[in-house]
Amino acid sequence: MRENGWESLLDDVSSFCDVHDILIPKLDESYFPGKSKRMSSGVSYAHHLCVEVFFVVIDVQLQELNDRFDVVSSDLLLGMGSLNPVNSFSNFDKGKIMTLAKCYPSEFDDGKIRDLSYQLDTFIIHMRSGNPKFSNLQGIRDLAKALVEANLAETYSLVYLLVKLTLILPVATATVERAFSSMKHIKNEVRNSIGNQYLNDCLVCYIERDVFINVSNDVIIDRFQNMKTRRGQL
Repeated sequence: MRENGWESLLDDVSSFCDVHDILIPKLDESYFPGKSKRMSSGVSYAHHLCVEVFFVVIDVQLQELNDRFDVVSSDLLLGMGSLNPVNSFSNFDKGKIMTLAKCYPSEFDDGKIRDLSYQLDTFIIHMRSGNPKFSNLQGIRDLAKALVEANLAETYSLVYLLVKLTLILPVATATVERAFSSMKHIKNEVRNSIGNQYLNDCLVCYIERDVFINVSNDVIIDRFQNMKTRRGQL
């Protein structure tokens, strides 16, 4: 965006100003900071808005992202963005997608990485061939659905696998965060005596409480009683 986003942003802002009758300064004129017209900055409005405002904001955002996310997280985000089908896969970047696949070594060994490279070459040509099913996709979810409907999920099986992993990632991340948040409710005063298996069982019941709320106590009691013969009945 730092390299290619200025012109499109300027067009959008200019259109907005025209619609709302907002005065737009002539970009080739000298820029005067503040209200005084006596002290010129020596640069044009175009230079000031592009270099001193737009680029600075982009650099600040990039710095914040670099501080917030490590290399692996950045690779995941960039790879996910490269699979986005919006505007005929305008953000498609084979290198970034390959890096994304390497973040899943259990799913993509060396052989599958090589096969994925070949599939991506054919995949992007197919997606940009003008097929109406793939011309107006609005996200990775739409891409996954379109691949299934067009019977291409098997043809591009590794690409489809990567698309599914991309869709699962936000859900899995949120689930992990909920699990850690739930531990403070489960592992409190008994944190020194509770076993790992018992803790896991309690966490599953707590995290997936929307599912377990539909399980009646009678069903639980019957299952417990049928596990083995007991001295008393619950």
